[in-house]
Amino acid sequence: MTNQLGFAALADDTRRTIFERLSKRPVSVGKLAEGLDVTRPAVSQHLKVLLGAGLVVQRREGSRCFYQVDPRGIAAMRDYLDRFWDRALAAFKLAAEQEDP
Repeated sequence: MTNQLGFAALADDTRRTIFERLSKRPVSVGKLAEGLDVTRPAVSQHLKVLLGAGLVVQRREGSRCFYQVDPRGIAAMRDYLDRFWDRALAAFKLAAEQEDP
């Protein structure tokens, strides 16, 4: 998974809603589709994007598929953002140390 895929996947409102629902517990496509303004096949397509971005994982139970958030995908995105935060803090520290009191 690349960080860009994760951020791009979550840029879509419907995918973000699906992702937020999956963050609570594993859910089937049918349950995810309930209450959304998109069809069940559309939900499946959104899940495919989230899977490809490494943000969710799928598991089968009989004939049903359940999806849930993949913590590794979230960790990769957070690590990416943390690098910027670390750089920003280092730059702030350097600027503060160079100021005359």
